[in-house]
Amino acid sequence: MSRLATTLATTLVRAGTAAALLAGCRADESTLAPRPLATAARAAQAATQLTAQLQDASGAAIGTARLTEDATGAVHLTVHVKGVTPGLHGLHLHAVGSCVGPAFTSAGGHYNPTAREHGHLNPAGFHAGDLPNLTVNAAGVGQLSTTVAQFALAQLQDADGSALVLHANEDDRRTNAGPQGPGNSGARIACGVIGAE
Repeated sequence: MSRLATTLATTLVRAGTAAALLAGCRADESTLAPRPLATAARAAQAATQLTAQLQDASGAAIGTARLTEDATGAVHLTVHVKGVTPGLHGLHLHAVGSCVGPAFTSAGGHYNPTAREHGHLNPAGFHAGDLPNLTVNAAGVGQLSTTVAQFALAQLQDADGSALVLHANEDDRRTNAGPQGPGNSGARIACGVIGAE
């Protein structure tokens, strides 16, 4: 056998051995497939719509809220209530997803992950949970539609959740603390835990 033939044969044997070894070490296709996200992460990622059923201090249903997140990350909030005293009422997202009546203090303080002061008119404000006042007409019916950019829906679904709280009085949109609470908006008259449908 010529030297060229011997070198060629040796090269072919080595290539065949390497191919066999690589074939035996080939990763199982199931290990290459993308792994599913953890259940909580999937739920948070998929959450583009959340709702809350508002109940008054007696436990009666008085309204609903729907929060949707669009492709730009803006959150659209729509609230409908009935049987509420006419006038302006403070409306806030609260930091805990619990609505134990009659005072609803279980909902904690305003949702405020950035540790700002209360109120859109406060130079040191505002809480991420500060929302516009809800106007209730003479028939006791109120509706609010607004768009906010200070939070994403997934943030509202943290370990202790969040709640939407309706207050007895108008929020002055500037008072950080006082005898009537932030915004001087008074007692919590209705509450709804925010969650997926």
